[in-house]
Amino acid sequence: MDFYEVEPTNDNCWRAVILFGKNVASYKFALAHSLIDLHAQSNDLITLEQLAIPFSKHLCEHLEHSPKQITSKSSKFIEACIAHNQGQIDDDTLIGTTVKLGFNNVIDAFHNVNGGEIVNRFFLDERKQNKGIRLTDNFFQLTESPQFQNFKHETEARWRLVEQGWRMGVARSLIAVEYDPELKTLFTSDKERRVNITSCRDSLNGYQKGRCFYCFEEISIDKGAANLADVDHFLPWSAKDNFNNVNGVWNLVLACKDCNRGENGKFAKVPSIELLRRLHKRNEYFINSHLPLRETLIQQTGKSEQQRSSFLQSQYNAAKQMLIQEWQPEVRGIITF
Repeated sequence: MDFYEVEPTNDNCWRAVILFGKNVASYKFALAHSLIDLHAQSNDLITLEQLAIPFSKHLCEHLEHSPKQITSKSSKFIEACIAHNQGQIDDDTLIGTTVKLGFNNVIDAFHNVNGGEIVNRFFLDERKQNKGIRLTDNFFQLTESPQFQNFKHETEARWRLVEQGWRMGVARSLIAVEYDPELKTLFTSDKERRVNITSCRDSLNGYQKGRCFYCFEEISIDKGAANLADVDHFLPWSAKDNFNNVNGVWNLVLACKDCNRGENGKFAKVPSIELLRRLHKRNEYFINSHLPLRETLIQQTGKSEQQRSSFLQSQYNAAKQMLIQEWQPEVRGIITF
């Protein structure tokens, strides 16, 4: 996957794990959250007992609002988390069960993406030698990245999207993630009931590698950050009557404030054809990220890559007919996709 192979940085390898790894359970997200929680500790060895505390905590919290955290019919570990939520077992019993059952597969599978292991490992398995995992230099370098503060939000957003895909339990062709432009959130409609999932910024940022879609300047999804990303309609809202589904995920990108609404910003102009090709590439990242973004993109834009490319071109042509003016900014950051 060129998402990380073209530029195998720690940031891109971490995001590949979160966005593109196969999900038969949510344990990978809980482990990622736990590593982020424990990043400040001085020792590079994390025992299973230490890891079990945040790991079980995150799973218990998610079970409160999303009972389906695994695709198999039963799990003794999940049953223990549920029992803890119901007050039937204490903290020590849950931690003991987590050490015994919670890490059986996730530690082995964490670094696997698309049937192979990513090039940069973030920990080594030392369960046999030292009853834990050992953080690598790659992980400590990751914590120094300007993007590190975004990873917690991105992991949580991806976890909630996967949960919603499992929760709906319907034919994948019926799964549709929609966008609320006022709240800047993604939601689905489940049996005539709206279900809010997560922040649009948090969901999209990883696929753009933490960069403005247009100029590649670094952006943030932390609400208080000076470089907080804008959610932008690639094909402008003002041309919405000329093409289909202006709020479709296929048409949403994250942009820096300068590109979206600065002095030389896009506003109601149509992005260049080069940027349209970039949008197609970004959308194909969604196709490789199962449940529910892949299913949504297929529903909105087509089953094959050729159909999806043709769809974008037709929508682009319709918007261009109305708005005429074309726009493309100068590149201000590292070109990452």
